[in-house]
Amino acid sequence: MQQYGSGEASNGEGPLPCNTSSPVPAPAARVRRFAQERRAVPQPRVMVVFSGQTETDKPGEAMSSSDSAEDDFRKPASPIPNLNLSKPLRTYNASQEFPEVIPLNVGGTYFTTRLSTLRRYEDTMLAAMFSGRHHIPRDAEGRFFIDRDGAYFGDILNFLREGELPQRERVRAVHREAQYYAIGPLLDSLEDTQPLTGEKVRQAFLDLLPYYKDNLERIVEIAKLRAMQRKARFAKLKICVYKEEMPITPYERPLFNSLRFERSESEAKLFEHHCEVDVSFGPWEAVADVYDLLHCIVSDLAERGITADQQCIGVCDKHLINHYYCKRPIYEFKITWW
Repeated sequence: MQQYGSGEASNGEGPLPCNTSSPVPAPAARVRRFAQERRAVPQPRVMVVFSGQTETDKPGEAMSSSDSAEDDFRKPASPIPNLNLSKPLRTYNASQEFPEVIPLNVGGTYFTTRLSTLRRYEDTMLAAMFSGRHHIPRDAEGRFFIDRDGAYFGDILNFLREGELPQRERVRAVHREAQYYAIGPLLDSLEDTQPLTGEKVRQAFLDLLPYYKDNLERIVEIAKLRAMQRKARFAKLKICVYKEEMPITPYERPLFNSLRFERSESEAKLFEHHCEVDVSFGPWEAVADVYDLLHCIVSDLAERGITADQQCIGVCDKHLINHYYCKRPIYEFKITWW
């Protein structure tokens, strides 16, 4: 057994050898010296090793357990599913049975009709909704709810019941509702009545005019900008509306009976001209004349809530070549904003 010598340093900085089998008690002289110097006797150093080895682990797996622990630390923790749900999941049955009499709530307006009425035409949205394949919500009173304005749904039901068409002032609005519910027979019937029939004829004429809708937008934008700049209640614009492609001159009228003139390409370039106006409409080939187009412009602006008055203030008198002048009519449009 190795003992401490008398010449060992008293500061305790050097390593203290110890026997791994059993701790060695300190000599009495060394203890007295530490007591005289009022220093604590150094305790033997003890190393504690924590091992994750259990009784079932094999001794050879002691070293590999630390490596696997380090790998588990680096891997992100996977969430553990919560199997104890507080509320059950709501499921809807795709197959739904309906009573013979159906109470409806269409946007807050109440209706009552038969199931066969809603299924009269199979290719419609109403027939699909009440086919039993879809879930339809109910209001607090148990009525089937449709999130749509109910102001014209009565007209839809009247057509489904006995083919009744709405009054003329309601045709446009009912036509929009029929488009939403995809009721083809009702759409065909409405498009053959006024005012939709007249609208189809008018649109066939307007399709001949290039950039008609773009010119309407230009009129609104120019009039709004001028009224705001001048802080005025209204704004005035100059608009040229001409039916013929070539300029009309007094010298050509006795020679031609129509408004169409046949000129070569080189001669046509000599008559290229743009009137000094804000917007130009034309030319077009149809029986409808300039006044018909003016009526369309005023009517379409009125549909947007814009009041427009027009009057002819003359013709374009720009000289072209020889004795030819433009002579296209110029109209002044007054757009009133309030």
